[in-house]
Order: sequence, then C-alpha cells, then structure tokens
Amino acid sequence: MNRTTLSLIAGATALAAVTGFAALTAPDASGEGTARAAAQLPVERTSLLCPQPSTSDVAETTYTSFTPVTEGTGAKGRAELAAAGEGAADGGGDGGKKRTGKATKPVLEPQAPGKPVTGSTDGAEAPALIGLAEGKYAPGWTVQETTEVAAGSGRGLLGTNCTAPDTEFWFPAASTGADRIDYVHLTNPDDSVAVADIEVYGKDGALKTTVEEGITVKPRSSEPVLLSTLTEAAETDLTVHVSVRSGRVAAAVQALDAKAGGDWLAPSADPAGSVVIPGIPKDATSVRLVAFAPGEQDAELKVRLATPSGLLTPVGNGTLHVKAGMTAAVDLGDVTRGEAGSLVLTPTDDAVPVVAAARVVRGKGTKQETAFIPGTRAVGARASVADNRSKGVTLALTAPGRTAQVKVTASPGSEGGTAATKTYTIKSGTTQNVAVPVPSGLKGTYALTVESVSGGSVYGSRMLETTSGGVTGFTVQPLPDDRGTVSVPDAEQDLSVLQK
Repeated sequence: MNRTTLSLIAGATALAAVTGFAALTAPDASGEGTARAAAQLPVERTSLLCPQPSTSDVAETTYTSFTPVTEGTGAKGRAELAAAGEGAADGGGDGGKKRTGKATKPVLEPQAPGKPVTGSTDGAEAPALIGLAEGKYAPGWTVQETTEVAAGSGRGLLGTNCTAPDTEFWFPAASTGADRIDYVHLTNPDDSVAVADIEVYGKDGALKTTVEEGITVKPRSSEPVLLSTLTEAAETDLTVHVSVRSGRVAAAVQALDAKAGGDWLAPSADPAGSVVIPGIPKDATSVRLVAFAPGEQDAELKVRLATPSGLLTPVGNGTLHVKAGMTAAVDLGDVTRGEAGSLVLTPTDDAVPVVAAARVVRGKGTKQETAFIPGTRAVGARASVADNRSKGVTLALTAPGRTAQVKVTASPGSEGGTAATKTYTIKSGTTQNVAVPVPSGLKGTYALTVESVSGGSVYGSRMLETTSGGVTGFTVQPLPDDRGTVSVPDAEQDLSVLQK
C-alpha cells in the first residue's frame, strides 16, 4: 500500500472514532455511490466560560445552569462550573480529565437535564469560571451570570450568557468616553497559553494601541484588560475586535457607566449583510445604534424597526452609511415609543458584511440604567435562556421575513414547579413581547426554551429586570441557536480506493 492509500483509510477510521456514530457499510451493489443526508446528532462536549462578574464589594452574583432535554444523548454525562484554574479541564492538555490536587467545590453541578441549577457568590473577589459539560448535559447547555450592584459605577443589573471559547469576536458599542469604564475580559480554558490581539476602531478607523505583541492569557485563567489603557483616544463609539493568534479564549466586554449603570456587551454575530437586533425595550428612553464594516467596502444600510404592526422606518434615520474600517453610530432616541420593537438592518443595494449592536437606556436623570443588545443569530432549531423569575421577564420574538410559529417551554423551577408550554405565531415583519409561560407552582428560577415550528426565521431576546433603591435595573440576553446538534456525514467503506 502506498502512503496515499494508508492516509485515506486512516482518515475514514478517524472520522468514525471521533463521531462515534459514523456507519461503515458495503458499497451500493450497482457500484454507483448514493448521496445520503448527514445525520443531526447531539454534541458530546460543550465548554462555557464566565467572566469575573464584578470588582464591587457590594456585588451579588447568581449563576444558573440549564440543559434542555435532547433525544439521543444516552444516559451518561457530567457537568460542572468551577473557578478558573480548578475543576474539569476542557482537553487542552489532559484530554478533559478531572484535575487532581487541592481544589475548591464547584460553584454548581447540574443534576439532570431539563431542570435549572443555581449557585451564587458575593463581593469583588469572585473569579472567572470555567465550565465543561459532557454526554447528556452537553447539547444546548447554557449558563447565565447575573450580578446586582447596589451602588457605585455600573450600579444596577448586569447579565451575560457564559460563552464558548473561539478565535474571533466583534464588539460594536464599546467606548472610552468620559463616563465609561470598559473592560475586555479574556478567559482561556486550556492547559496551554493563549495569545490574543485586541484591535480598536473609531469613527476615523483603526486606533493606535499600546500592545503590539498580543495579550498573553495564562492557562486556565482570565485576563481583564481596561480598554482605555490600550488607546489614548477618548471616543463615545468604538468597535473592539478580538482575534486569537494561538489557542482560544472566550471574550466579553463589561461596560460600566458612571451615571447610567452598566451591563455586559456580548459578542455580535459574525459579520453579515443583514443584521437583526431583537427586543428593544418598549419604554427605552434612548437607543444608540452602532455599526462597523470590517471589509474594504462601505456599507449602505436600510434601518427599520419591526413593531407589533409591521416594519417601520425611524423618522430621519432611514439609512446608515458605514465606511469601511470605521465605526458609525446614530442616536435613535425613544424609537420604540411604547411598543415592542427590534432593529432590522438590510443592505440598500449590494450586501456588505457588517456587525452592529444597540446601546439601550431606560429611565431618566439619576434613575437611568443601561443595557446592550448585539446583532444575533436566529433562534434556529432551538435556543434557551436561564435565570427567569416569577416577575420582571420579557420575551421578545421577531420574524423579519416570513410569518413563523414557535413553541416556548418554561422548565420546572430550580426548587420546584411543573413545566409549561405555549405556541405563538409571529407575523411577518413584526415583533411581539409574548406572555411567557410560567411553571405552575414555581419555586426558584426557571429556563425558557424557544423552538422553531414552521415558517420563516425568528430572532429573540429576553429582558430581565429588578428594582432596587428606586432604580429599575435591567439586562437583555439574545437567543441564538444553541447548536446542540451537529451534522455528521454518513461514511461508507469504499475498497475501490485500494486499487487506485
């Protein structure tokens, strides 16, 4: 056998070993290959990373873990969320085996899919967390980090979905303005060093930064980087680009405002010709749209608001010109005017990839609070969000194209309750704040799972709000497809390659 033949056989064997499900069958009797559809199978491992929640001594943080029940996962599995440097590794150097030696108790360990589990920590010393789920806990695993800060810069409610490690992230709507303190959090889940570059783009293009050799993130650790230390420019609207030279990280931006609270800025969806920013609060007093075109072409975008009655054009802001490599922003004011709404950005002519996000303010004067909503992927097959409470939950769903039908399931409560399900029809071009199902006999918190039933693409977000000291804090989490299944090709044995 020559080296090519051995490589082909080894490749087929490796594919079967990795997926664990690839079928090896005899070739078609006719001698002609028949194309077969790839199977959608549950993922077997999911890693999630939660940034350090706060540097405030009065911060109170809750973590909520949830895995929706998925068919075909089998009975085995495990999941845990532990402080960086401890707990279960994610295969960086030890194949995902449990670490030995002195380790603190995990912040939480889920007991069964379909029911949320919570953990908590207080104060400024809470570390970043590294989570790993395997087997039946892996498909669709989501962890919500929610922090309440009673006073000081960034006071209010801060929330983020803990994110999977990757090699590239975009954050439009960051800032080095006078009232803002923004940190870029980089968390490395592996047993090898990761090196990341942080690029910053303002209204006139790329800003000169102080770090040229990349930022080193030690194994299984987290590195918060103060954005204002990377550039001397003080700009209200910035786009941050995190790219990884070696290894992988999870990235998130914590944006704290001295006067208007703060929140986490989650990564935007990958650059695309059209962008949907779902779930602008109906009582928003200020909405600022920020967009960036990472390529070499300018983007001309049509700006529309999907309302309960259809797609509308904001007065005086029907289009947004985004120059290549530059950050563009426009103040839309109280664009929703008391109704549910989502921003829909589409090309006026040729599609040019962009990323976008909205900075949303509720309240007035000393009672202002801020949250961010990035452009997001569609719900797709299924999406979940954890840490929903008996009050203060708003689920916004929008269908920018065709009319769609979705099923929404409320899980049992973390401390008791029975699941509930409702089905909704979202008309073409509209946004609805739907009446979410609540588990009967609810105790604790619950998770919401949205599943597409029929029709066009649906985009969604969940707003969570609490009131403390007369200020209503809020945070908004988008609902992108959980990618709980993966397409696995149907491999066939073909002995004819041995004769070539």
